[in-house]
Amino acid sequence: MKLVHEQSRQLLHHMCKEILISEVEGRVKGCVYQAIFRSIKEGVFEFVHDVVKANPDLLWSKDGNLRNIFSYAVLCRQAKIFSLIYGLDAKNNIAYDRDNSGNNMLHMAGMPPVSIMLNRIPGAALQMQRELQWFKEVESIVLPKIKKVENIDGMTPRELFTKNHKDLMKEGEIWMKDTATSCTVVAALILTIMFAAAFTVPGGNNQDTGLPIFFNKKLFRLFIVSDALSLFSSASSVLMFMGILTSRYAEGDFFKSLPKKMIIGLSTLFFSIATMMIAFSAGLLLMLGEESSMVIPVISLASIPVTLFVLMQFPLLVDMYISTYGPGIFNRKMEQWL
Repeated sequence: MKLVHEQSRQLLHHMCKEILISEVEGRVKGCVYQAIFRSIKEGVFEFVHDVVKANPDLLWSKDGNLRNIFSYAVLCRQAKIFSLIYGLDAKNNIAYDRDNSGNNMLHMAGMPPVSIMLNRIPGAALQMQRELQWFKEVESIVLPKIKKVENIDGMTPRELFTKNHKDLMKEGEIWMKDTATSCTVVAALILTIMFAAAFTVPGGNNQDTGLPIFFNKKLFRLFIVSDALSLFSSASSVLMFMGILTSRYAEGDFFKSLPKKMIIGLSTLFFSIATMMIAFSAGLLLMLGEESSMVIPVISLASIPVTLFVLMQFPLLVDMYISTYGPGIFNRKMEQWL
């Protein structure tokens, strides 16, 4: 694969030389423009970068609908290719460019993507968040007047975005509520168990003093601390998920508010599960004492359902955290490349 990649780069280098000395008619016959837009749709960054860098005139290439390469990159949701615009001085002119339907670059961000890039994101809520990230990113680089420009249908970019993302927003609401509901059940169950365990301590209480029999043992302190942490974290988790269920689900809530609540809810839920297992292990060691050889298999069996839950839900937490607080999908530090 490395050899094929290297040979492809060499072939591309020779193609760039031929494109540089060819006339416009030759580029059309040679399907140069078609190849550029096909590469954008497929996300082939190296081809687009090298070809346009070899001949900057191709920066103004347009497809059959009069869309330039950056507008088409937005439509295809190709973040790496779109990031090339940060290295250009003429990005304002490019952003103002309009297609044959009167749509500028910000209108493209309001349209549903033509590629399958969005389908690679798990969950409708995260997909809606990614669409908002695209719209806000393009909005941040265009001039204020471009935000109010209407296409031939009389729609501004924001109006077009709202119209085209109604179904996705509804799907995101259902996905959020279903996830929050299922997690609330688990968190409430842990909350109930840990509350009861705090008053039914291992070994019982001393009849004379009322204090737990194992009060002075380190394992008992570990049990109490773990039980308390599990109780408080599960209560916090329930509150976060309740906040999700009672949210207004406005368009902008999918950008930060709802993902933030879901991240906090899942994080506290995982923490409550972990501390619950610690409390369970400490309680077993206190009760069994010398029969500690029985503890390991019992703990192992008890941890199976907990482990399965974590394996199913932890990837969701990671994806949501990266999408919300990660480095971002755009490279704003793109250096001048033309």
